[in-house]
Amino acid sequence: MKSANEDSGAPAGHLEVTPVGAGVEIRLGTPSGELSLICTPDRARELATALGLAADEVESVRSADPVTVRADELRRGDVRDGSRAMTVDGVRADGDTVHVTWKSGAGRSWNQLYDADAAITLRRRGRRTQ
Repeated sequence: MKSANEDSGAPAGHLEVTPVGAGVEIRLGTPSGELSLICTPDRARELATALGLAADEVESVRSADPVTVRADELRRGDVRDGSRAMTVDGVRADGDTVHVTWKSGAGRSWNQLYDADAAITLRRRGRRTQ
């Protein structure tokens, strides 16, 4: 898998991730040279999760003021405003009740019920999917 920094506006570099024996090699081109890391598949997954959480935190700090939406307007990927990151993993409306599945940054999931018109303050809106 290869990737470039097209979306970030950072100088073009490269990211290569390839299997190496029983491990995973991660090669990253930087302005000062190349960084190479070989790790176990489990450690590669941990690294990917940590990078994703760090990116979420940076985006939440950069985002505009919190926005408040009705519970029935929540969508997957919305991040609730508060001291801990809680992301909408799923939403299902059942009449005037909305079932929301939340996921924590640590990977825990739980369900909450809301009145459809309940006000939920978000730190960041998830991307709209077609």
